[in-house]
Amino acid sequence: MTEVCIFTEPQQGAHYDDLASVACTAEELGYTGFFRSDHFLKMGNVDGLPGPTDAWVTLGALARETSRIRLGTLVTSATFRLPGPLAVAVAQVDHMSGGRVELGLGAGWYEAEHRAYGIPFPGTGERFDRLTEQLEIITGMWQAPPGERFTFEGRHYQVSGSPGLPKPLQQPLPVIIGGGGRKKTPMLAARFASEFNRAFVSARSVKASFDTVRAACDAIGRDASSLKYTAAVVLCCGEDEGAFARRAAAIGREPEELRQNGAAGTPSEVVERLLTYTDAGAQRLYLQVLDLADLDHLRLVAAEVVPQLS
Repeated sequence: MTEVCIFTEPQQGAHYDDLASVACTAEELGYTGFFRSDHFLKMGNVDGLPGPTDAWVTLGALARETSRIRLGTLVTSATFRLPGPLAVAVAQVDHMSGGRVELGLGAGWYEAEHRAYGIPFPGTGERFDRLTEQLEIITGMWQAPPGERFTFEGRHYQVSGSPGLPKPLQQPLPVIIGGGGRKKTPMLAARFASEFNRAFVSARSVKASFDTVRAACDAIGRDASSLKYTAAVVLCCGEDEGAFARRAAAIGREPEELRQNGAAGTPSEVVERLLTYTDAGAQRLYLQVLDLADLDHLRLVAAEVVPQLS
């Protein structure tokens, strides 16, 4: 059975209680995971109220409110946090959850949120250099044997004599890297990731990205099958055409645009579209849910879509 996760965008407007309701309902319905974006500013024509919630504060709380579902970010921006404190926070949430956390980490891309919250936003090359160093530090600290010290001397970050504590409960803790780059991203996935994700593109583009990552693995002598290959897609499903149209309107999207760019329509249509991604090699699907108040949406998909994604 294909793994199916619920993926939320709380910067578009959500309280913590909204996220907790979605996460707990997703767990009750048997979804594999609850993931959230890590952004500080809304996108598009929404008011964004009540404002952003911190991803790792949220996940720490959800770690104590859930018991089975996996929890993570898709993805945390390397510009938001220093690597050592991020390693501490993620490892702590992993312990709080009993070993259910996954760290998605990326270079960052949304310049406006950096300006809005006073976060430096260097150029693309520097952001990827910082991401690389963060991955080296975070994984290095987690992998350092207990009692030994971890040291790293990079251009952007220096670590001296760190005890590398706490260690995550999971060994190793899953690290997710994603994106459509043809050189740096596949290289980083091959070196550091346990999962490669491609989001919001066609199944054909997803397969091409998977093939590029597999080639990067081959180039460094890593078994390409040791990575999990995953895809993210916007979800809008209705019991019939009328229900689908109402759900599309609720998230400010046109039905035909959603059918073109997401997993949208009636349950049979959604199944058909999602199977194109599993046929392309996706072992896990992240379903982007934009109306967090519509828990019946999750129930419909769990009952009529997920069982058919074998």
